[in-house]
Amino acid sequence: MIRSITILIYLVTYLTSSLGKLRRVSQLEQAGKRDEKDKIVNDTVSKWAKAIVRLSGSRVSVQGQENIPSDRAVVFVSNHQSNFDIPILLGCIDKPKAFIAKIELRKLPVISSWMDKMGCIFMDRSDARQSLKSISQGSDNVKSGYSMVIFPEGTRSEDGGLKEFKPGSLKLATKAQAPIVPVTIIGSKDIMLKGKLSVYPSDVRIIISKPIYTDEISKEDEKNLGDIVRGEILNNLGQTQEA
Repeated sequence: MIRSITILIYLVTYLTSSLGKLRRVSQLEQAGKRDEKDKIVNDTVSKWAKAIVRLSGSRVSVQGQENIPSDRAVVFVSNHQSNFDIPILLGCIDKPKAFIAKIELRKLPVISSWMDKMGCIFMDRSDARQSLKSISQGSDNVKSGYSMVIFPEGTRSEDGGLKEFKPGSLKLATKAQAPIVPVTIIGSKDIMLKGKLSVYPSDVRIIISKPIYTDEISKEDEKNLGDIVRGEILNNLGQTQEA
C-alpha cells in the first residue's frame, strides 16, 4: 500500500506543478506552433509515465522497437492487463502517441487536460453513435500525423488472458490506411490486480511485432484483420487462437 500512496502523492504533486506548462501548451496551440507544443507535451507525459512505472518498483523490457515505422503515424493495437498499461506504453515505446480512452477519464482534473493536448479521444462505449464518432476522430488524428493506441478488448483482462476484440475496433486504422503495430504486454497485471489499490513490483515485457500495412493488404485480409492481429498477440502470450 505504501507504493500506492507514494505514487498518488507524486502524481498529485507533478500534475499540480505542470499547470504552468499546460497554459504554455495552450498558448502554443492557439498560435499554431504545433511542433513546439507537441515537444512539451511528449516530454512532460513521458517523464510522468516513466516515474510512475519506476515508483511501482517494476522493470520493463522492450523487444522490437525497430519494428515501429519512423516515417509515419501508426496505430498501436495492444492487449490490456492493467491500469499501468498506459504509463508503460507512454514511457517505454519511443514514439509519441495518444489513446482511445474510456469516457470516465475525462472527469479527472489536469490529467484529462493533458490527454486532450496529447490528442486522446474519449469514447463512450455505451453509445454506439458516439463510439463511431470517436473512431472517426481517431482516424483523423492519425491522418494528421499523430499515432494512436487502442485496446480492442475494450476493458482490462482479469487473468492476463486475451479477450475477444470488440467488433469494428480496428476501423480506426483501416479508415486512416495506417500501419497497425501489434503490441503484447506481459506481466503488467501483477502490478495492480483488477479491483485492487495495492501496487506490487513486476517484471514486464513488451513485444512489438512487425507492422501490418493496411493500405497494402487484400480485401480478404482486411476482413480478417482482427483475427490476424489477435492471433499475433495470442502467439506472443503463449496462448492459442481458441483461448
